[in-house]
Amino acid sequence: MRIHVRGDNLAVTEALREYAVRKVGRLEKYFDAPPDQDVYVTLSVVRGLHKVEVTMTLGGMVFRAEEKSGDMYGSLDLVVDKLVSQVERHKSKINKRFRQEGIRTLAVEPGQAEEKREAAGEVVRVKRFPVKPMPVEEAILQMDLLGHDFFVFSNAETDEVNVVYRRKDGNYGLIEPAF
Repeated sequence: MRIHVRGDNLAVTEALREYAVRKVGRLEKYFDAPPDQDVYVTLSVVRGLHKVEVTMTLGGMVFRAEEKSGDMYGSLDLVVDKLVSQVERHKSKINKRFRQEGIRTLAVEPGQAEEKREAAGEVVRVKRFPVKPMPVEEAILQMDLLGHDFFVFSNAETDEVNVVYRRKDGNYGLIEPAF
């Protein structure tokens, strides 16, 4: 894994960089990741709190976490713990599915759609991503791992673009196109 550490309006010391690389490097044991796999760590200070954001794509899944605390090292510890929890949850769900359905391979390509709009309704950001077919359950898993309220994906059963979303009652909804 290649771990990229950068500061957002913050000078990253060599000791902090080494600590971040060592802590985030712990996650490598969970994956058979190629050595050219990239992991991005962003360190910043927001309103007096030390914020750490980590984004990585490993094993065909996108894992993202962020934490804030009064100490940068503490924030790094917390964010790595959160990522370990996400990875273990993902692996247990996949293993459960393998046992239940006898699936030998699982092809999941990460993707997320995100648009931010100003009050005037102007599109200020467009994000493009590859869309690979996946079952609805995997799309829900991917949405939960990203911590988003919706996820755009190609439904493996219908070969159409669908959206899963989290409802206010805690359940999930599925939007299918009708032409």
